[in-house]
Amino acid sequence: MKQILNGSEIVIECLKEQGVDTIFGYPGGTILNIYDELFKHSDEIRHILTSHEQGAAHAADGYARATGKVGVCFATSGPGATNLVTGIATAHMDSIPIVAITCNVGVSLLGKDSFQEIDIKGVTMPITKHNFIVKDIEDLADTIRHAFRIAQTGRKGPVLVDITKDVTAATTFYESKEPEKIYPISETIQENKIKAALDAIEASEKPFVLLGGGCTLANASEEVREFVKLLDAPVCDTLMGKGVYPGKDEKYTGMLGMHGTKTSNFGVSECDLLVTIGCRFSDRVYGNADTFAGNAKIIQIDVDSAEMNKNIMIDIGILGDVKAALTMINKRLQQQSHKEWLDHILELKKEYPLTYHQDKLAGPAIVEKIEELTGGEAIICTEVGQHQMWAAQFYHYPEPRRFLTSGGLGTMGYGLGASLGAKTGCPDKVVVNIAGDGCFRMNMQEIATATRAGIPVIEVVINNHVLGMVRQWQTLFYGGRYSNTTLRDKVDFVKVAEAMGGRAKRVTTIGEFEEAFKEAMGSGEFYLIDCQIDSDEKVWPMVAPGGSIAEAFAEEDL
Repeated sequence: MKQILNGSEIVIECLKEQGVDTIFGYPGGTILNIYDELFKHSDEIRHILTSHEQGAAHAADGYARATGKVGVCFATSGPGATNLVTGIATAHMDSIPIVAITCNVGVSLLGKDSFQEIDIKGVTMPITKHNFIVKDIEDLADTIRHAFRIAQTGRKGPVLVDITKDVTAATTFYESKEPEKIYPISETIQENKIKAALDAIEASEKPFVLLGGGCTLANASEEVREFVKLLDAPVCDTLMGKGVYPGKDEKYTGMLGMHGTKTSNFGVSECDLLVTIGCRFSDRVYGNADTFAGNAKIIQIDVDSAEMNKNIMIDIGILGDVKAALTMINKRLQQQSHKEWLDHILELKKEYPLTYHQDKLAGPAIVEKIEELTGGEAIICTEVGQHQMWAAQFYHYPEPRRFLTSGGLGTMGYGLGASLGAKTGCPDKVVVNIAGDGCFRMNMQEIATATRAGIPVIEVVINNHVLGMVRQWQTLFYGGRYSNTTLRDKVDFVKVAEAMGGRAKRVTTIGEFEEAFKEAMGSGEFYLIDCQIDSDEKVWPMVAPGGSIAEAFAEEDL
């Protein structure tokens, strides 16, 4: 039934059409009409007021990663809109479906340097899958619907919709519509490519599987696990592929790349076939492109043709939805057997285990203890740096959507906002944000969001009083010249958390950490644990920047 509604009413009705139940945002002048309408629907859509618009974008991102649904954030014009930019870019690099809705000055004021005017469409063009500015009320409903469809179709990503303020007040006829069903892209999958892949698989004696974030986005974990069983091959992953294959399975060898395991790096360097699924070949994964998987044929299955032969030259490219492609392959793939090759990889796992200093409180020990106390069932968010790598290395993720991190952009300050989004979308899960002290400072104001909204996440700050990963590079490659990476000052994170209404404790031993973490899980409140570790703790193994992954080294190799 058609009815006459104003633009703000249409925005809210369109969000309800799309099944939106949560919005993260911050109000301001140009978006006031929409916030006024949102107030009338507070029983249908929960709005979480963040402390900064960047926190809203990261929260929408974390919500999307944890739930598989589209995350939504709101911001006003000018600085409100530009404060979303880092969060939008983070989502863009990792192909996360969010819709950011901003408002702008009225049409008559556009292009006149009006108060809080910014061309946010132009600003975000390189970091969105698509973006819009709505200047006519007649275009509003279809634009919002189109935005949600684009965010979820094919290679997912963020979409921005900017709406002029006069459009939020104008009226027109509105008629509710059911959202269009999103179908996976399978028509691009070519039979000759499937056959070529099957032939290569059957000819291989030493295959290896590499999993990326595209497997999670396509909800293809079940198909991946069936494929690995049929192929009878070892499996590694990227940061974004965590949990697609169970982290405790004997075929799983850990992460590949700069801080990947020696088993994965050496195994991929030795294999004769690398089957890459939903992975875009980031430079942190391949190291030196000229030597990467130098003995192998490479099969790449990906939904985005732009990622094929972009960084690494491949032999067979299967273009289309990962889940659909694997379903086709699994139906035709005969059971393979590679016992000798798998035995060799298992020997590498025994020879090159991940290790750390156990005589003092260390990042890996903290991560292992979190896994023990959560039974491996938590959603782990991270910031970016050493703690991020330890969380990827030492927590064994049993399922996808359990490890939320900024992979492509490497955004310090991502994790706390993302954890708020994840906990909101998955309230029954324990949600932990693992941070370094440098990253925590970036957006620690979002503690106030957690306490105001009653979102009980656990914030674990691995506090080494330095910018740990940068210091590690300075130690190894810059002659120990620690230029502006020491953070020893008078900031007390426990007092900061308590001042914002949370609970907090400082720990110096693994026993103290265990006691504090148990207390945090039972508290039902935001809880920060400040973990004091050594400034020179490092992440091992490591591949030198631009080096071959076959030359991964650890502390004992130096």
